[in-house]
Amino acid sequence: MPQKTGFKPLALGMAASAVLLVSGAQAQVLLDNTVGTESKINTDAAASQKRISQLAQQTADLIAEFRAVVRETESLRIYNEQLEKVVSDQRAEVVSINNQLEGLESTNRGVVPLMLEMIDTLDQIVEADMPFRLEERRERVLRLRDMMDQADVTTSEKYRRIMEAYQGELEYGRTTEAYSEALPTTGQTVEFLRIGRTLLLYQTSDQQTTGWFNPSTRTFEALPDRYRLEVKEGLSIARNEKAPDLVTLPVPGPEVAQ
Repeated sequence: MPQKTGFKPLALGMAASAVLLVSGAQAQVLLDNTVGTESKINTDAAASQKRISQLAQQTADLIAEFRAVVRETESLRIYNEQLEKVVSDQRAEVVSINNQLEGLESTNRGVVPLMLEMIDTLDQIVEADMPFRLEERRERVLRLRDMMDQADVTTSEKYRRIMEAYQGELEYGRTTEAYSEALPTTGQTVEFLRIGRTLLLYQTSDQQTTGWFNPSTRTFEALPDRYRLEVKEGLSIARNEKAPDLVTLPVPGPEVAQ
């Protein structure tokens, strides 16, 4: 039998230790590689997640912008449809106004001659009437004639002013007034007493002269002295200085047809 020595087990133990050392180093390297790989994977995953988050945010922003554009487009579509209706209605209104203007022009052709005739008639009324406030009434007629040539005055306004003048003439027949004016025959300022369109009397301030407008002769004539106090009384009543009362005044009789 061969002889056993003590060196062989030691050599085997050292070999085993060497194998264990080598295996441990490889394991550490492998572990380090694994840890490094996992760390890299985590880093790459974090970077990928960040890019994904950025892309998701960009996508959300784009979706929000798209929705805003869609809403704006829809609003513009609705607005344009409404605007088209308004424009269409305005076009119809323009056509209607043009038609009315054509009709108004036709009406003006008939109304303007009528208004001119009314002014002529008013002038004749003033000249044929008793001569109270004659200059004032003649001036009114002249203003109406001038107005007819003014382009900045509408036809309706012209007609209104003419009717207003007629209304003023009608009022004269229902009112009584006292006023100062020059007597046409002498130029002397006297007090006139107008009673409707029936009587036009006058009296000087010193009450020495009393007279009337005689519609039969269409002249101013002196009255007898017995009318002096009556005319004075009538002037006071017309000025509201005295209460209304009966006064005796000359009244022209009805004209007898020849």
